[in-house]
Amino acid sequence: MNRGGFDYWRLKLRALLWLLFGRHEAAVRAFGEMLQRWPDDAYALASRSHVLAQLGRRDAAIADAQRLTARHPARSAADWFNLAFLLEGAGRNDDAEPAFRRALELDPKLDRAWYGLGLVLIRQGRLDEAVAALKRNTELQPMSPYGWYQLARVHVDRHEPEQAREIIRRLKDFEPQVAAQLQRETGLAP
Repeated sequence: MNRGGFDYWRLKLRALLWLLFGRHEAAVRAFGEMLQRWPDDAYALASRSHVLAQLGRRDAAIADAQRLTARHPARSAADWFNLAFLLEGAGRNDDAEPAFRRALELDPKLDRAWYGLGLVLIRQGRLDEAVAALKRNTELQPMSPYGWYQLARVHVDRHEPEQAREIIRRLKDFEPQVAAQLQRETGLAP
């Protein structure tokens, strides 16, 4: 499998040109040609998965992402995050959780994976674990309101209004609209 050869680069360039011109289906076919020749090529699997997801073909995107992570399990935390993101979007939380956790094994500072894990754990009713994941997300991304918002909601669900109020106070400093939304939704004033 000479991936450095002319045919590989020709197909890769063709796929990139199709993407440049907005011809996503043609790009999918070009990545498919690459995968016929080099079935486990990480670049082609990741790229086709991404384009399929953009086209709304989630199941096919998941299949490519699963194949990518099975064939190249230690290549990239992003590969595992992308798989987890697709699985979570499909409502497959039990499958998404280990994929998020694998992404975090490879890159413990991947804030998006901590956030995604937190969402999955909330949906599974595992609120204590969700708090830990969301706290880690907010440590890594202190100015992003998303983790703070979800963390406040979990504190409310756990009947911890003072922790939720503290988050609302914090959000008022840099995201007053999100703070106001939390106040409306929870009835808690800072």
